[in-house]
Amino acid sequence: MNQRRNFLKGVLAASSLLAAQKLFASGKIIDSTQKAFDTTTKDSFVTPNAMKGMPIRATFLDEISWDIPHQNWGVKDWDKDFLAMKKIGINTVVMIRSGLARWIAAPFDSILKSEDVYYPPVDLVEMFLTLADKHGMAFYFGMYDSGKYWIEGQFQKEIDLNMNLIDEVWKKYGHHKSFQGWYLSQEISRRTKNMSKIYAQVGKHAKDVSGNLTTLVSPYIHGVKTDQVMSGDKALTVKQHEEEWDEILSNVKGSVDILAFQDGQVDYHELYDYLVVNKKLADKYNMKCWTNIESFDRDMPIRFLPIKWEKLLLKLEAARKAGMENAITFEFSHFMSPNSTYLQAGHLYERYREHFLL
Repeated sequence: MNQRRNFLKGVLAASSLLAAQKLFASGKIIDSTQKAFDTTTKDSFVTPNAMKGMPIRATFLDEISWDIPHQNWGVKDWDKDFLAMKKIGINTVVMIRSGLARWIAAPFDSILKSEDVYYPPVDLVEMFLTLADKHGMAFYFGMYDSGKYWIEGQFQKEIDLNMNLIDEVWKKYGHHKSFQGWYLSQEISRRTKNMSKIYAQVGKHAKDVSGNLTTLVSPYIHGVKTDQVMSGDKALTVKQHEEEWDEILSNVKGSVDILAFQDGQVDYHELYDYLVVNKKLADKYNMKCWTNIESFDRDMPIRFLPIKWEKLLLKLEAARKAGMENAITFEFSHFMSPNSTYLQAGHLYERYREHFLL
């Protein structure tokens, strides 16, 4: 009797397995499971009291790069990426620099004559402006960074280089509808605060030449994640940050329109307090206050990978609560784009779109 029962169980089990295999092969079980999953909205997985965050409306373009790899894109690749930016509401692109040391973004006569630089194979300025025209975006031109003069204290040489460049660039590219601003690209913190001389003179000249177009700066906070502090220096407290930048901004009043501090050099729980001070200082000197939302991760041992969505959202929420007027990111094409060579960037793009219902 037991042998018969065991035999029948085996037959039934085999029959059930065969039937299941047929259902899987037909796709009915998969379809049923998928339908059940599809009826569950994404909101079912979102934790309550979720942060809102503020949307990103601008991005840097980093083709003359310092510490991230090139993607070697051509105009079709960039056209596709501008479209991806547009889809999530980005309306402003800022070329982070027109040159760094020997590398330049276009054949600028003023730089070629005075500096030992490589002749560029592509005019990136014309390409970016043409794409910005096509997609209805504003374009800001970033200055030339010698990589030496201002670091060595030869501030006037850096100033003269960029004043001559501004004259040339406005004459050559100023007819583009999308050319709507200037980016003063030398990044400073407390250690290079004398750089305010460059901001003041170069910013004023850019505005004078172009009919008062907007000028933007993006300095950094001397916080716990700066290279100097990680090498043993002390981070600035919020109070010290306010005092030092009050002095610096007093020297550039009238030459800088937008103050957009980088947000990655302080810890996430500290960021709001620094942003509040940044907004206070910007208001005092009649500047607009943006935040430079870094979309790369400073916490990883590898420099640099796309940031975790939760971290980006924390920073977007701190910026919203602190009353930032706009958010620019460094930078979309590498760290947030579905076209990036980093697979994680495409996933970040999708999480961002889901959150803002784009």
